[in-house]
Amino acid sequence: MADMWSLKGEMALSCSCTVFCPCVLSLGDHPPTEERCQTWAGFRFDSGHFDDIDLGGVNAGIMMDLPGIMSRGNWTAALFVDDKASAQAVKALTRIFSGRVGGTTHLLSILVGQFLGVRQVPISYETEGETRKIKIKDYAEGAITPVRGKTPGENVMVRNSEYWIAPDVIVARADKSRFRGYGRNWNLTGRSCEICKIDWGNEGR
Repeated sequence: MADMWSLKGEMALSCSCTVFCPCVLSLGDHPPTEERCQTWAGFRFDSGHFDDIDLGGVNAGIMMDLPGIMSRGNWTAALFVDDKASAQAVKALTRIFSGRVGGTTHLLSILVGQFLGVRQVPISYETEGETRKIKIKDYAEGAITPVRGKTPGENVMVRNSEYWIAPDVIVARADKSRFRGYGRNWNLTGRSCEICKIDWGNEGR
């Protein structure tokens, strides 16, 4: 069967909600804490494939601008892929993030109303202690740190949810978060963030 894909790794996402994003628990049915949701995220894919194209070791990013309640759609989105990725990998990730090949990201084919395209730029995704530091050259830079829980050494988490990105979500906050591009200039420092393990695909789903 053609167009079989999987991705495993980690995502760190920054959004404009002033407290933890209500979309995780409401599954997109609760309004953002602000009038709209402005969000960007970095991805580190440790392993993955699209048919016989290897996607392991590729970093990526997304920008999404939502006019209100997530589940009502009409999102504006853009994709960023690391400049070290092959042309085949860029095409594969574009198809995956468009939702056109089914599986975990299928919702994006329904909810994204305007896709602004793909930019291939240097992208770094590093972990220093527990802080995730992401740079999408010329577009975004962030430092995202988990919120510490009461038990020493453990972070605040949402577990076993039906959130489409991942069932377990680390609650985090932006020590720094800026996005500039596509006519947008967002400063999301101090706002809501989430860190998730990625285990996506369309095989057996």
